[in-house]
Amino acid sequence: MTDKSLQKRKYILDGARKVFMEKGFRVVTMKDVVEACDISRGGLYLYFSSTEELFLEVLKMEEESSDDAFSQISAHATPTEILSLFFKVQKKELLHMKDGLGIATLEYAFANGTEGTPISEESFYSVANALQKIIAMGMEKGEFKAVDAHVVAENIMFVLEGLKITALTIGITEQTIDRAFVHLMRGLIIEDI
Repeated sequence: MTDKSLQKRKYILDGARKVFMEKGFRVVTMKDVVEACDISRGGLYLYFSSTEELFLEVLKMEEESSDDAFSQISAHATPTEILSLFFKVQKKELLHMKDGLGIATLEYAFANGTEGTPISEESFYSVANALQKIIAMGMEKGEFKAVDAHVVAENIMFVLEGLKITALTIGITEQTIDRAFVHLMRGLIIEDI
């Protein structure tokens, strides 16, 4: 693709992201994206063939953006700082689940299964594996207690997924999130946080 084509594609994805955030996944049509981007229907179909393809590309773009930001920061931080940053990012997402792509993601997952979405098994275990490495590094550096890093990483992920569902369904407070994350950190850090 040429630079101009890549820019146009990104422009469409940015517009589609806004539409999915506003309407969810289930009711969005290609016409909605055409109107949001102020492009022709044919122009949209040059790049994407369906709302599902668009949505999956929006999610991929979101994940890549989060991965890039996290890896840049984590390259120069201690395991405790990395885990704290991870929880800080998760807290921000939890407090804005209804404003983001959370509802659209759940709608997609319930309609089509979780394959290829941020709540897919592959994605879940990818994040759990990254957490496991952080925990192992923290134990190695004497910052974290000796634990089964694999089990603790999975448990953190189960807590996060539960908090996400709670945030989307009945709502969640900052204090509830803080309590959960402080509890998880206290289970790891040798010195009290």
